[in-house]
Amino acid sequence: MSTFIETIVAVAAETPKGMTTGEPHQPVRRQWREIVEKARGGAAELVASGLRPGDAVAILGAELSQAVHAAVSVWLAGGSTTMLHEPGHRANPEAWQASTLHALRTVDASLVLLGRPYEPVAELLRARGYDARLIEELERPDADTTFAPVQVGEDAPILLQLTSGSTSEPKAARITHGNLMANLRDFTRARDFGRPDDVLVSWVPLFHDMGMVGCFIGSMVSGMELVAITPVEFLRYPGLWQELMHKYRGTITAAPNFAYLLMARQLANTEPGSLDLSCVRIMGNGGEPIDADGMHMLETVGARFGLDPRVLAPVYGAAENGVLITMASEGDGVIIDTVDAAALEKDRRAVPADPGAAPSEVRRFPLLGYVLPSVSARIVGEKGEVLGEREVGGVQLRGASVTGSYCTEDGVVPATDADGWLDIGDDGYFVGDRLVICGRRKDVIIMGGRNIFPTDIERAATAVEGVRAGNVIAVRVAEDGAGGIQKEGFAVLAESRQHADPEAAERIRDAVAARVLSDVGVRPARVVVLPPATLPKTSSGKLRRSAALNLL
Repeated sequence: MSTFIETIVAVAAETPKGMTTGEPHQPVRRQWREIVEKARGGAAELVASGLRPGDAVAILGAELSQAVHAAVSVWLAGGSTTMLHEPGHRANPEAWQASTLHALRTVDASLVLLGRPYEPVAELLRARGYDARLIEELERPDADTTFAPVQVGEDAPILLQLTSGSTSEPKAARITHGNLMANLRDFTRARDFGRPDDVLVSWVPLFHDMGMVGCFIGSMVSGMELVAITPVEFLRYPGLWQELMHKYRGTITAAPNFAYLLMARQLANTEPGSLDLSCVRIMGNGGEPIDADGMHMLETVGARFGLDPRVLAPVYGAAENGVLITMASEGDGVIIDTVDAAALEKDRRAVPADPGAAPSEVRRFPLLGYVLPSVSARIVGEKGEVLGEREVGGVQLRGASVTGSYCTEDGVVPATDADGWLDIGDDGYFVGDRLVICGRRKDVIIMGGRNIFPTDIERAATAVEGVRAGNVIAVRVAEDGAGGIQKEGFAVLAESRQHADPEAAERIRDAVAARVLSDVGVRPARVVVLPPATLPKTSSGKLRRSAALNLL
């Protein structure tokens, strides 16, 4: 029997802890014991209807209690799960349908389980030849809750985790039981998940590795309390996140950087003392580039509510590794490495900057913690040579938690080279034993011999008044140089609520160009001011630069 299945069954039988869903309207709490017992009945139904060990099952449902029941039922039945992306409020129905069908082909789904409010999708899927069932069919009152989990080995798949599609054609990381348990052991032990008073508060969706592995499965394996809300509730009112930490005495949370920028702005407009966040001990920040200035703002305004700045924990992760690759030590807080821009961009070296250097002469990166025990990481140069400390190159991973393959429409393909190394697609460097990520390799903008990461441009633009935080994209474009020769440049696309006011939009364009020139030392070829909800993003909220270029 897989160690993961043995663990969730054993922990559920022993702990009184559980999961609360339904906030802020109708909160319902279920013990992990109840969740696993109910899932035994769901697994029995799946096996009786023909599900075989290793079969891929896709799940689509907005109601967390249903989605969780479906996932655990599939695992106990020996199958693997893929959480399908829900359509966002601005999703084009035809595009969402096409991407959903692509995902089903990618993972070669043998079954699709549908929960509220997506039951009507069953008819569409059946017309396309898929076996589609409603999750409520797994909730029969006479189901066999004594069903013994199907035995599967450590090499069997448990998660076919769809990658974001932010930089390439979407595919799925094939995570085995062994991969998953290695990563769970790593990060739950690294920060001592499951202390008697631990409560994890999350809004991150289950189709994101942070929400599924880091928050839901991490809580279940650790036997700790979980309070989970949907992304819809969070985006409807971002302040709910910190209010639930206050209400439930949350000690752990995790989210992408943009959410912490929203938290800082919310707290800045909240009556001091109305919330008590002194209970929090870990705030994991990962999934997208971390804004050092935004974290400093959160430290400042959070102090009014008892938030200890040392709990802010920059992390680095990827679906290919379950979730987490690095984690900061307790009490580290946000540590910024300030490096010389010229050495970074021309020589590919992260040289500490002079204290009096101007903003345009430096780049600031957060240290993302230490590589977890079951992962080896290295930095590799353009010729495949292993680089030393503070030398910038491609990040490669190898270890027990690293996937060995991807699922694609053309079948399963290797994810690693002959020696087991996975190229994750990011550029970075080491400071001692701590990892720094500079950005995605394929997004680098080359100007005058400088390798400029678009995240530096985007941070500068975000600082302009009127620009929506987390809603700026810098993309490479060709521009005419001397003698009509084409050279590489870049454009900045920024969302603003003032886009319809011609004078305000012109002010924002000028201010963005000036700020980028001041902070980064290069001027954009174009600045475009767009309405809110215009920029293309993945289902997990990451900016899609290739699609933004098409938009431009």
